[in-house]
Order: sequence, then structure tokens, then C-alpha cells
Amino acid sequence: MKMTIEVDCTPEEARRFMGLPDVSALNEHLVSEMKGRMDANMSMLSPDELLKNWMAFGTGAQAQFRKLMEVGLTAASQKRPSGK
Repeated sequence: MKMTIEVDCTPEEARRFMGLPDVSALNEHLVSEMKGRMDANMSMLSPDELLKNWMAFGTGAQAQFRKLMEVGLTAASQKRPSGK
């Protein structure tokens, strides 16, 4: 025998019926905290701020990056098969 029961209730009513804890206050706190952190980090995504952060490293970082690329290219060219 197959039986189907349909219950029409709100999520709050279902939570209380099943005896689950009310975590709405915790959820609101977490959402507000995440919004605050996102707002604080959004300013870092502006092009002006990105350039300031990148340029703060100066030419030393550029030289290190160039050296890293040269080492990678040298290693890649040495692994390349010789025309076969």
C-alpha cells in the first residue's frame, strides 16, 4: 500500500514541529558579518587600489618576476624535444 501525506506549513512551523533549534538570529548575524567583510574588501578591487598594491612592491618585485619567467622559459626550452 502506498500512502501520500501532504503537509502545508511554513518553514518556521516545520522547524518547531521537528524540534529543531531556532538559528535565525545566528543566521542574521553571519549574513551581516559577511556583508561587512565584503564591503570592506570591495574597495580593494577597484583599479586604483589594485595598482597601488602592485606598485608598492616596486622594481624589486618586477625584477623577481622577470627572473622567475626567465628560469621557467629556460627550463621549458631545455625539455623541448629536438624536432622529433
